[in-house]
Amino acid sequence: MIEYQPMRSLIYVDVVREQYRHRLQHWLYKIHIPDSISQFGPYVAKYAFYNALPVPPDGDRFGTCRMQLTEHYWNINPMASPVKNHAFTEVFPMDVLKWQGNVPDDGAQMNMEGDNARATGGDNGMPPFVWAFVPVWWEEDFKGKGRTVADGPNYRWQFAARYPEGVSAEDGDKWFYEEVLPKFTEMPEVTRILTSRVKQDVNGCPMQRVVEMWFDGPEEWYRAAVVKAEDIKKPEWASQDKFPYLKPKFEIVSIFLADIAASDNFSQYHGYITMR
Repeated sequence: MIEYQPMRSLIYVDVVREQYRHRLQHWLYKIHIPDSISQFGPYVAKYAFYNALPVPPDGDRFGTCRMQLTEHYWNINPMASPVKNHAFTEVFPMDVLKWQGNVPDDGAQMNMEGDNARATGGDNGMPPFVWAFVPVWWEEDFKGKGRTVADGPNYRWQFAARYPEGVSAEDGDKWFYEEVLPKFTEMPEVTRILTSRVKQDVNGCPMQRVVEMWFDGPEEWYRAAVVKAEDIKKPEWASQDKFPYLKPKFEIVSIFLADIAASDNFSQYHGYITMR
């Protein structure tokens, strides 16, 4: 029996070489959007792509993705066993995982079923495919409540993070709540802070938390997250010497976004119509 279970999911899509960007975009827009809509259209309320903004200075150490964020609003749990009986299997070439950096770029050719592809990385020496399920509504609101669209465009830094192996969520969150959040909340460069815990039980996503902070632009982000964040206490379990003290792409995956979607696919997608 399938129950109504609204959730939001976030897929962080990187592109490891500019040589691959147009190829990944071609697959996403020509193949993947219609493939996805024809499969989950009846039980997804929103399906959108947000283009990644350019990586700011020092952004690589935050595990920054360079392609896009894929967002779904689910009405049911898509991992429930009855939902997996699809008439058609998704078109998901191995090349897509190479372009995103989830498998080595070694020339191997094969296809994978979509859900299997999204479970790749992490234990093969490559960054995991991060597909994070979170509540529809942000769980915690730390700064900027009451902000409206009239307050101006926002430079959004969204990241999914996990604590290093052997560090409990309780110990990691103690540092996050006592050291990280207070510092960023005090910074005038930060206009909004929201966070939710990842629903790891849905699909085994390795990440534990999603955070979104807003700024006026990349210069403000740099002053806050690179310059001022040097004062944030380094935890004893740190994987790296500098903030955020987490291993890029494995323990933190970031993306920089504007406010609006490049394609709200249910309402805006009208097929792969090429330039003439």
